Amino acid sequence: MNMYWILFIGIAILSYVVQANLDRKFKKYSQMANPGGMTGREVALQMLSDYGVKGVRITCVEGQLTDHYNPETNTVNLSKDVYSGRSIASAAVAAHECGHAVQYAKQYAPVKMRSALVPVVQFASKWVTWVILAGILLIEMFPSIMLIGIVMFAMTTLFSIVTLPVEVDASRRALAWLERSGVTASASLDASKDALKAAAYTYVVAALSSLGTLIYYIMIFNRRN
Repeated sequence: MNMYWILFIGIAILSYVVQANLDRKFKKYSQMANPGGMTGREVALQMLSDYGVKGVRITCVEGQLTDHYNPETNTVNLSKDVYSGRSIASAAVAAHECGHAVQYAKQYAPVKMRSALVPVVQFASKWVTWVILAGILLIEMFPSIMLIGIVMFAMTTLFSIVTLPVEVDASRRALAWLERSGVTASASLDASKDALKAAAYTYVVAALSSLGTLIYYIMIFNRRN
């Protein structure tokens, strides 16, 4: 079997396992009440206040696990279950997303680097599939097209890799605050760590998948040349 297909199938299976684990953990911790009794929105407001971060709006969005911080609108967007939920999972997710807001406020270096990559990645993501396809079909006559596609895909891979320390740091800030503020008890803090760790694994798999695909494209280019 082609080495790429072995890698592809392996990562696909790993991705499924990680996502299933994430869904299972969040379902479990969504049913466990947060000892502090605060909703996700209240947790977010309190954490931002304690860090002295001002001007960030807390909004409610549709979907499940659609929570995110948007630096363009300076909003922490929480899914309905997190926004109004009073569970351990709600507190952990809300605090994690506020961790990103704190990163921007404190000008955390990796998040600045990721922000600088956003315009490049948005452009690359839009065209890279077509450039790579054209490069593979025309590699004998125009190898430079394939090379351009590889460079474009490398930028998306770099973005995935840079995302890892950003996500880990956001969780670190969230857990440190949850413990320091007393929002969660010591027993529930372990549950919060477990939930955020499960979420972090999804970014690891995404980075590995992107890196594996990049290596495959480079192998095609080298073999044809």
